[in-house]
Amino acid sequence: MSIIFHCEHCGKKIEAADNAGGKWGKCPSCHNKLYVPGSNSGEELKLAPIDENDQVKQKQLMAETYKITQEILSEREIPNDSAETTAAASEISDKQLTNNIITCLRQMADGELNEAQKTTELITPYGAQAVNILDR
Repeated sequence: MSIIFHCEHCGKKIEAADNAGGKWGKCPSCHNKLYVPGSNSGEELKLAPIDENDQVKQKQLMAETYKITQEILSEREIPNDSAETTAAASEISDKQLTNNIITCLRQMADGELNEAQKTTELITPYGAQAVNILDR
């Protein structure tokens, strides 16, 4: 008895020997590499039963994720923590901030990206002040 299947590339009907099942071969028509299915591929696959509890739990988690995502996207106010850091951050002189900006630009131009990242972290809390310095 032989294995009969169709080439997945050209669609040609192929008849292969039983001992070729589960191996790779070439289509005699288009010469593309193809997998020869096993002779017992006609059997029905046994699947695990569907767990209704898992499906219900997954739906609940997806609904919760959607709700949290919508809450985050609809937030308009800045959290209180950042107001404290902004107040503490306003204690740098223009001269020091200008120096940090120039240092960062030089580091980027020289390809010292790790150092530039560290310097950027020193500049970031003073965003509005840095923009004013750059606009001069």
